[in-house]
This record gives sequence, C-alpha cells and structure tokens, in this order.
Amino acid sequence: LALQGSLSNFAAGFLILIFRPFKAGDYVEAGGVAGSIEKIQIFTTQLATPDNKTVIVPNSRIMGDTITNYSAKDTRRVDMVFGVSYNDDIDTVRSLIKDVIEHDGRILKDPEPMIVVGSLGDSSVNFTVRVWVKTPDYWGVFFENVEAIKKRFDAEGISIPFPQTDVHLYEARR
Repeated sequence: LALQGSLSNFAAGFLILIFRPFKAGDYVEAGGVAGSIEKIQIFTTQLATPDNKTVIVPNSRIMGDTITNYSAKDTRRVDMVFGVSYNDDIDTVRSLIKDVIEHDGRILKDPEPMIVVGSLGDSSVNFTVRVWVKTPDYWGVFFENVEAIKKRFDAEGISIPFPQTDVHLYEARR
C-alpha cells in the first residue's frame, strides 16, 4: 500500500515518456499548475511558473487530469475585446482597429483577422478582435495591441465607457 503512490507516479511517468504530450520548454497547464516544463522525470515533472517559482508535480496528477499545451501548435489566436460608447460610429471604430492591427507585422494575414461587434453591453458596444500569430508572439501582440488601440481611440476621440448605475431616491409618504 505504501508503494501505491510511487507506482502510480512511475506508470504515469512512463506514459508521459511514451506519448510525449509535452516536452521541455513547452508552456502547459497540467495537474492543476501552469508553467514552462523544465524537467520530465520518471516520478515527477518540474515546471517554472510565469513568476519564476519551481513547481514539482507528481506525474500521476498530470496524467489523471487535462493537459493543455499552449506551445504544441505553431500558431495561436489572440482574442481581444474593446468596449466603446454607443455614441461612437462603429464603422470608424472598426476602421481604427483594423489600421492598428494591419501595422503589426507579427499578425498573420491567413487566417484573416476578425473585427466584429461581439455584443451590446450595458454600457458599451463591445468589439471582438481575433488575430492569429506565431505562438512565441502571443503575449507581445496581445499587450502591445491593446495599448496601441487604446492610444488610437484616445487620439481619435473614441470613448471607452465605464459601467454606470442610476439611483433614484423617492421620498416616503406618511
């Protein structure tokens, strides 16, 4: 009974080595942890988290759970959402977003970027922007384009509304 956990980790480690769902350097979510794979050993797998913590996960937890490998494919889709005022012209907003993303050489032309009105929110018209990039460019494209689009909105007078609540007070009658 005392060896049951060790045997389970050993068997899971063997399966990881055979099926190779990830390799050293891949960024994954596995066994309840997200990070870059540093070492794959027979009983455990060592990951480095984005804030540079070392996490050692028993292989049985990894193989007994869902594995999401963000590095497995050459390309990834970047999803961004921008809320603008109901008073702003949606064709102008779409054109501004398109101009910003067309000037980023890291964004792939195929599949074609998508810029659509994704929803009509309580306080804003929400644009969904989906672009494809090479996997290593994902975070740079995401953060830099969110900032560039916000700056472009500011320069062009496009407003990003904040949620508001109207409160009505009624005087109680006696």
